[in-house]
Amino acid sequence: MSLVFLHGWGQSKQVWFEQQSTFPQAYYLNLPGHGSQPVSDDWLHDIHARCPDTPFTLVGWSLGGMLAMQLADTYPESVQSLVLVNSTPRFRQADDWQHGCDAPTFQAFEQGLAGNESKTMSRFFALMFQDTSLSRSTYNHIAHQAVDQTHPVNPTALQHGLMLLSQLDLRPTLAEIKQPTLILHGQQDSVIPVQAGQYLAEHISSTHWQSFEDCGHAPFLTHSQAFNSILESWCQTH
Repeated sequence: MSLVFLHGWGQSKQVWFEQQSTFPQAYYLNLPGHGSQPVSDDWLHDIHARCPDTPFTLVGWSLGGMLAMQLADTYPESVQSLVLVNSTPRFRQADDWQHGCDAPTFQAFEQGLAGNESKTMSRFFALMFQDTSLSRSTYNHIAHQAVDQTHPVNPTALQHGLMLLSQLDLRPTLAEIKQPTLILHGQQDSVIPVQAGQYLAEHISSTHWQSFEDCGHAPFLTHSQAFNSILESWCQTH
């Protein structure tokens, strides 16, 4: 069975560099307008068109996880199982949803993209590792390896991704996801609180929950050996 990886907002398929030796035959897809991928108005169709023709396990991180849930619901014949990494049904806070990004923080990202885009993206990348004991040297290594410096994200794609993060609310459709789902989340995530991942585990019908201690928004980078081992076991049984 094939394995497909979807990265998060503002990143690229390069962010999965720690997985590429363990899963060399996997499909590592850039979201539209990210990496070298052209811009598209229909992200779901664009992504699905680049997936394998046979059923696959779909690994989605952050915004990529939100898109993965939509793909599983829209193309159930294609997605055999799901792996949701530090993802959420709703990114922004609301009166009935406290496990999301508050309005001032989200507005700061919006204003940052209108001003100094590069500085804003650097701040967002650093936020992914906040509240962990990651050393400066390890952070610098990850940042050097995980960010595609050759292909900056298209500004239109950044805005479209931010719009999706602002508007998507998948809570009403979680019950429609019937695929076996592995949910992985860092306990110290400062971007998407761990409670959001726990909510997914409680509202998708067939789930397995695994959290990582002393871990922020990107366990596949900071806890790559454990992450890869868990994913290998999942693929062998699903």
